Amino acid sequence: QSMEGAEPCPLDPFVVLPDSSKYVDQQTLKLQESPEDIPTGELPRNILLVVDRHLVQKIVPGTRVTTVGIFSIMQAKQGKNENFAIRQPYLRVVGLEEDSEGSSRSAPTFTLEEEQNFREFASQSDCLDRIFGSIAPSIFGSPDIKRAIACLLFGGSRKRLPDGTRIRGDINVLMLGDPSTAKSQFLKFVEQVAPISVYTSGKGSSAAGLTASVIKDPSSGEFYLEGGAMVLADGGVVCIDEFDKMRMEDRVAIHEAMEQQTISIAKAGITTVLNSRAAVLAAANPPSGRYDDLKTAQENIDIQTTMLSRFDLIFIVKDEKSFNRDLEIARHIVGVHRRAGESTVMDNSDNAKDNFLKRYIEYCKHRCSPRLAESASQILQNEYVRIRQSSREQSVQTKDSPAVPITVRQLEAIVRVSESLAKMQLQLNVTESHVREAIRLFNVSTVDASNSGIMDSIVFTAEQREEFAQIEQQIKRRLAIGASLSEKRLIDDVIKYGFTEQSIRRSLVFLTQQGDVEHRRERRIVHRRR
Repeated sequence: QSMEGAEPCPLDPFVVLPDSSKYVDQQTLKLQESPEDIPTGELPRNILLVVDRHLVQKIVPGTRVTTVGIFSIMQAKQGKNENFAIRQPYLRVVGLEEDSEGSSRSAPTFTLEEEQNFREFASQSDCLDRIFGSIAPSIFGSPDIKRAIACLLFGGSRKRLPDGTRIRGDINVLMLGDPSTAKSQFLKFVEQVAPISVYTSGKGSSAAGLTASVIKDPSSGEFYLEGGAMVLADGGVVCIDEFDKMRMEDRVAIHEAMEQQTISIAKAGITTVLNSRAAVLAAANPPSGRYDDLKTAQENIDIQTTMLSRFDLIFIVKDEKSFNRDLEIARHIVGVHRRAGESTVMDNSDNAKDNFLKRYIEYCKHRCSPRLAESASQILQNEYVRIRQSSREQSVQTKDSPAVPITVRQLEAIVRVSESLAKMQLQLNVTESHVREAIRLFNVSTVDASNSGIMDSIVFTAEQREEFAQIEQQIKRRLAIGASLSEKRLIDDVIKYGFTEQSIRRSLVFLTQQGDVEHRRERRIVHRRR
């Protein structure tokens, strides 16, 4: 009974005293279904998780987890015209377990039997050949690209210097060339085999999607960071298809991630540095769609030199036309299609092979960190100086800088490739044979790409040479030294003598190479220099 004149007791007379309360940590997470379980054409579903006390800060983004919890509901945020009866579901987490099968971030565990199998496999003399053979077996040929991809999957040794500087151990590979040379198939294979991997396409990726984006939390109104592809693939591989179709400003965003292996963010009051220790495997087409032998290497590789120097190995993949090779490829592809639906025994053995390779890669990455031996480092120094020298001589001869610059990064690239070859055999020392194989790979990829151009790649028959001499004569008759003429008119004049437009254009390219003529005004005018 309340006293006269006093206000009645409220329904809930208790007041929270903040000073005397005990607090526990709480964190909200977003759980999303794994990519392989999403039905075709649907967006991945997600649910809110609430973790507290000792489970806070246990899980990093991108980890695959199994969760046990209590399915609860909470009042949804009230809008202007929202219904009061709407509740939002969430999971109050009791326990979290990281999946060891999926792309787990913690150090993987191996049974004694597995470790014994791995060591036996590594001690075999044909260990390297068997690893190279199990890389994309359904793709015919391209042995060097398969070797490079094996090196990319195993990676070199990440080093930390006494002054705190970090040197990356991941190997970046670029494949550039004609369509239908199985570039995307290689990317898809790596996505399946790499323990952690993210696959993106050039046109469908923005700078924020590759690095990190700042998002406003609808419930609290605060800003938070959401990691993009490069952050989610930390410790794994990022496969970027259609690399040449990426917008310039988006391509710049991955410069830092490829060399320093961090992503710096300064947006909306958030200033932070995220780790992105991922290897990059990129596939691109030349600007004209096909690799054109009539153009110089710079015109075919239309990617900035700052970007190119960050790739350890650059392969130019050409669709060569030769009768025997075409016959073998046709036989191989028809065989793949014929055997596709035959037996499940083959499929099971292939899956077991892939699974073994995946586990072996994980084992090598976590248990082995090779270093260069003295004799091997001497070979490396001499080879690097020789490559730089030949690159300098070539640029003096052609009066043009090479398409792919040979810098100190390329020396580090050879070191990383030789470390990954030693890692495949679980050896702690990089021997001379590893370095020689790494130098050979570097020569057939980056050095060849740098040297690829007009003069070396075309061999002419006597008739073609004669035709070129006649066209050259007609062009020089039309153009006096120091005179200019529009290219279209010049070609129209020379066509009257029975030559094709293609051979006239080819002759013009040769004359430009020799320095007799040059193009002006966006290649519309031809000017004769000598």
